[in-house]
Amino acid sequence: MSRTLFATRLYEADLGDDTLCAQLAHSVRSLAADDAAGQRWCREKNYRGYTSYASLNDLPRRDPAFADLARHLVRHSVRFAEECAFDLRRKPRLDSLWVNLLKGGGAHSAHVHPHSIISGTLYLDVPTGSGAIRFEDPRLAMMMAAPMRRSDAREELQPFVTVQPRPGLLLLWESWLRHEVLPGTGRGERLSVSFNLA
Repeated sequence: MSRTLFATRLYEADLGDDTLCAQLAHSVRSLAADDAAGQRWCREKNYRGYTSYASLNDLPRRDPAFADLARHLVRHSVRFAEECAFDLRRKPRLDSLWVNLLKGGGAHSAHVHPHSIISGTLYLDVPTGSGAIRFEDPRLAMMMAAPMRRSDAREELQPFVTVQPRPGLLLLWESWLRHEVLPGTGRGERLSVSFNLA
């Protein structure tokens, strides 16, 4: 008999508010057109598209749509924290939130989100051919001589798990979980909002 140890949770939900998603998508496009500091950062870092990651840290105060989103995110993070059996004295708080407009073929290399406990992404506009998000088994660097897994292995045994985004999809994960955005094959702009909770 065998059992599963050290589970890694991935929370998936539909935001369930198409009007809010449309408002947020409009805001993302407006920010991409108007945020000169963010545009400059993206050019310097060769980011294929636009992100407010390094330029704007007050979106929930700046735009009521992001304030509405913040309330949704806290509510979902409380559920996820409960699923993870986190021993918290108070509910998670939104620490940072930024928008992403990723052009066709754009990608984001593998990374983690330090100094937070929960991270996530809400997808707003996902054209055909948009890149998926891929999560990496956190033990991968320690597997030394482990053999490759068969392609038909159960999801929890795979070294990588890929999730294809769709409009309204909300994903939450523990911030230490390494993840990346794979290059897309389409030409459209993929819009999303990413965030951290502390």
